[in-house]
Amino acid sequence: MEVINVSGRRKTSVARVYLKKGKGNIEVNKKNYTDYFATDILQGKIVQPFNLTDTLGKYDVKANVQGGGVNGQAEAIRLAISKALVEINEEFKPSLKVEGLMRRDPRMVERKKPGQKKARKKFQFSKR
Repeated sequence: MEVINVSGRRKTSVARVYLKKGKGNIEVNKKNYTDYFATDILQGKIVQPFNLTDTLGKYDVKANVQGGGVNGQAEAIRLAISKALVEINEEFKPSLKVEGLMRRDPRMVERKKPGQKKARKKFQFSKR
């Protein structure tokens, strides 16, 4: 098996993931994922596809991620890992699909409109 290259996106984050057989090392932007993502919740999002498919510790992951915040970056990596695992073995798809990991989350930040304070908030109205 050679290296599998897949990309994942979430909000404004873009993750490029390279997956290959190995000992379970996960590297994000040339750092260990536990150093890059400080909280347990974000680290859990990264390994979630491996836990669902019982492949934790079987593949090495190198991820380049840019844009957005840490949560969007973690979810972009999670989507890319899920897509790569399905590319390796098609039988993983149903278990990942049930958890919603095979679908890109389309929600984005709404743009600010002119004449308003933010996307929906208006300037204070004064009658007199």
